[in-house]
Amino acid sequence: MDLKNLLIIPLCIVLGGCGSRYEELPLSDVNVSEDAVPESISGGSAGWDSLSEDEADEDKTAVQACEPETIYVYVCGRVNEPGVYQVPEGSRIYQLIEMAGGLTAEADTACINQAAVCGDGEMIYVPAEGETGIPAVCGVAAASKGAAQDKDEGLIDINTADTEGLQRISGIGASRAKDIIAYREENGGFSTKEDIMKVPGIKEGMFNKIKDQIKV
Repeated sequence: MDLKNLLIIPLCIVLGGCGSRYEELPLSDVNVSEDAVPESISGGSAGWDSLSEDEADEDKTAVQACEPETIYVYVCGRVNEPGVYQVPEGSRIYQLIEMAGGLTAEADTACINQAAVCGDGEMIYVPAEGETGIPAVCGVAAASKGAAQDKDEGLIDINTADTEGLQRISGIGASRAKDIIAYREENGGFSTKEDIMKVPGIKEGMFNKIKDQIKV
């Protein structure tokens, strides 16, 4: 046997032994420390569950914020079913009238602004055609939209206010209020605020005192 063959045989034995030891290493002997596992993974889905709960709470709050509040409005007068109605905030008077069974045949539709927004605790009175006096209900003067003192601006509409409403104007008494109503009935109302000076007894001096209290 030559020198070349003598060198090859030991080398094969060494390599074969290494291969055998490598194959004999069982997979179960390879242990992974729990400390090596990232907390975000070892914690399971707890992090995701918390995030989902937070998002759910935010969504619930957002939905509640979008829900309109409820208000209560009393409608009476010339409607088929007068009473107190629970409506969403921002509802219009025409919607309230529909809930009350609609208007009766005697209702004066020109004296009420059905497009106006209802207010909480408000009383909407629908007058009859030709009605000049607005009744008091439970000690509270009934008011129709556009027919008496404007709630938001605090101005008196001289075309629709009744005797009581006109007397809220400084310097206008019962007698003068009747003159204003008589002028309206004879001439079809006022086109401008200045037209009130056409009423007997109301001159420029008085007009200057009341012009900031009235509207048409």
